[in-house]
Amino acid sequence: QVQLVESGGGLVQAGGSLRLSCAASGRTFSTYAMGWFRQAPGKEREFVARISRDGGTTYYTDSVKGRFTISRDNAKNTVYLQMNSLKPEDTAVYYCAADVKSGRITQATSYSYWGQGTQVTVSS
Repeated sequence: QVQLVESGGGLVQAGGSLRLSCAASGRTFSTYAMGWFRQAPGKEREFVARISRDGGTTYYTDSVKGRFTISRDNAKNTVYLQMNSLKPEDTAVYYCAADVKSGRITQATSYSYWGQGTQVTVSS
């Protein structure tokens, strides 16, 4: 079992940056692909980014390509989401999640473990 704890959210002006972190418990972190999702008020949870077990492959939803970067440090059991050029439409609760399967998987239902979420608010 994996426990995930996100941090790094906050309030930022449009055009600013934030770096989210997700710390995982347990010794099996490197056996999971990791993803970031977000959920805005009144909207469904949506895929943001995913990184493979070894960090060599990443996927992004189109709306964040070129602005967000997902990375991981398996020695620290941590996955990151660097968010630059933030826009008001990026405002949401951001969740990290762990998936035992490999490949380009964007469906939330595929992920087995979830963090509690961290709020990101971008003001215009």
